[in-house]
Amino acid sequence: MSTNQLAPAAEAGGAGVPDERQLRIILIAVSIALMAVIASVSGLNVAQTHMAVEFGASQSTILWIINIYTLALAALLLPLGAIGDRLGRKSMLIAGLGVFGAAHVVAGLAPTAEVMLAARVASGVGAAMIMPITLAVITSTFPEDQRGKAIGVWTGVAGGGGILGMFLSALLVDVADWRWLFALPVALVLVALVMTLKSVPNSREKSAHRFDTVGALVSTVAVVGLIFVLQEGPDRGWTAPATLTSLAVGLIATVGFVAWELHRRDASLLDVRLFRERGLAGGSVTLLVVFGVQAGIGVVLFPFFQAVLGWSGLLSTAALMPMAVMMMIASGLAPRLTARIGARPTMATGIALAGVALALMALFVSVDGGYLSILPGLLAMGLGMGLSMTPSTEVITGSLSREKQGVASALNDVTREFGTALGVALLGALVSAGYRSTIDDRLHGIPQGAADTAREGIANAVAAAGGTGTHAQELLDAAQESFVDGWQQAMWAGVAVMGALFLYIALRGPKNTVPAVRDEAAATEAVAVP
Repeated sequence: MSTNQLAPAAEAGGAGVPDERQLRIILIAVSIALMAVIASVSGLNVAQTHMAVEFGASQSTILWIINIYTLALAALLLPLGAIGDRLGRKSMLIAGLGVFGAAHVVAGLAPTAEVMLAARVASGVGAAMIMPITLAVITSTFPEDQRGKAIGVWTGVAGGGGILGMFLSALLVDVADWRWLFALPVALVLVALVMTLKSVPNSREKSAHRFDTVGALVSTVAVVGLIFVLQEGPDRGWTAPATLTSLAVGLIATVGFVAWELHRRDASLLDVRLFRERGLAGGSVTLLVVFGVQAGIGVVLFPFFQAVLGWSGLLSTAALMPMAVMMMIASGLAPRLTARIGARPTMATGIALAGVALALMALFVSVDGGYLSILPGLLAMGLGMGLSMTPSTEVITGSLSREKQGVASALNDVTREFGTALGVALLGALVSAGYRSTIDDRLHGIPQGAADTAREGIANAVAAAGGTGTHAQELLDAAQESFVDGWQQAMWAGVAVMGALFLYIALRGPKNTVPAVRDEAAATEAVAVP
């Protein structure tokens, strides 16, 4: 076998490259595995009050139970993606599914907050073993002419899976018990595990170089430091000692990682020089911004649905489904459009649509207009995200060699996680700032205690309204209108960011063709593993 060719093993059931049926089963298997990981990112949000009551835990502890999963996942993506390339992608996927499933069983039975926290850390480790491998299996197994469609399915699941998982989680909380939230990922893991054992081929890189242990450790410290800042900054304060210390550690580790990887050259965990190329840089920046905007919108939509419209958690989650459906449809259409007009125009079109979506939500949102005032924006956002995500993912994976697809996939995933954390922190802060800056002028005549409570946020205002007697409706109106003002400010800020991203991609985006995954032997030999 040529050292320049990665031949997927035919242990899926025949000799040579997997046939159409086998490829379809492989895609279903990795998509189900990815869905389990994505659903667990947001699913536990709907059970915050239930956990606080049952464990007798503070809000800070509950937030750590939720956020520690994402922190562990993001921190370990690059190292575990690289290890999967070396040890075998199928083996890593099976091990990750085992760790992930077992951790969810423990979480579902956890008697204390401490046990739950440990289980969530283990779940994040398992997720970091699974997530980069799901995309790496696609890029190393599917022929080039079918790879774009498969990546489109993957990006659709990655983008819309969180919303679908949140909806199913909210449904389980409503009809059963909050602990049943952990049954959904376990069921998905079991199905994915059976299909992986039976159908997913194995492949790995045989490298002449030692594993970049230093790079792996430094990258982990960098990601932990920066993600911690984005998660804890809004609650602790951006100038709190813990926030500033974490920021300093994250930035120093990031600089150290870049310097070390430049020093290692061919034996590096990630060749940072590749960011000079338009494809890797443009794809990464696009995913960072687009996922940030999506996550930020999700955070500010829930207060709008629940505090402004008075909807339940289940109905609020269901209201996001049109955006998720449009995202999945557009992700499937994006490869065809990319093949016809190129990656850069497709990405630019998606970014422009996302900008238009934000403008629509800024212009037409109103208390009286309710859900219909933002629905056109949600639909346009789903369409724009789907069109921009798929070619961005393709150019990222196409920028690294075939033997580094675990690393390429992990880089893609780390970018998404950073974007999500950044979008939640910034858009949430903008809405809160806009709310606080406008509500004072609307609180004249409201009792002082209730007015002070209302200034803290719209949820606080709703809770305080019941004790204000005849002023209740007046306070609710003030809070709802102020939230809409804050919403509009955040949406216009998003429009500005999308406009800047559009110009960047239009001028410096990837070439109009999506590169095939690089075939570079360098000092490595890619082999199929029985």
